[in-house]
Amino acid sequence: GVESEETLERWVFNVTQEQQENSDPNNGKGRKTDKEIRAEIGAIIRQICASVTFLPLLQEECTFDLLVFTDSDTAVPSTWEESDPKYITNAVDVKLRSFTTSIHKVETCVTYRDSEYMDDV
Repeated sequence: GVESEETLERWVFNVTQEQQENSDPNNGKGRKTDKEIRAEIGAIIRQICASVTFLPLLQEECTFDLLVFTDSDTAVPSTWEESDPKYITNAVDVKLRSFTTSIHKVETCVTYRDSEYMDDV
């Protein structure tokens, strides 16, 4: 939150490259269509929207920080700065739907402070 400077929710979209049996991207073997990929992305978006049913109501103004984890030898823009991973103590983790594009795999998860501990903040 803005006032407390606490991380109240932590959304993770872990994108990894799939191992390719055949490195030729034009062979089409095992590749998903754009329609299939869009349907899977739509399902994740619906699940994210439905998360309001279990996430605690945030009582303060919040900001959104985007954290990108890269390999140490990856070139990044000079405007990016180092950050801690913004872990949440006394947290509940909810693994959401994951999907693959046949090139990348995306795993999603949301972490939030357990409501039992919310009054202690």
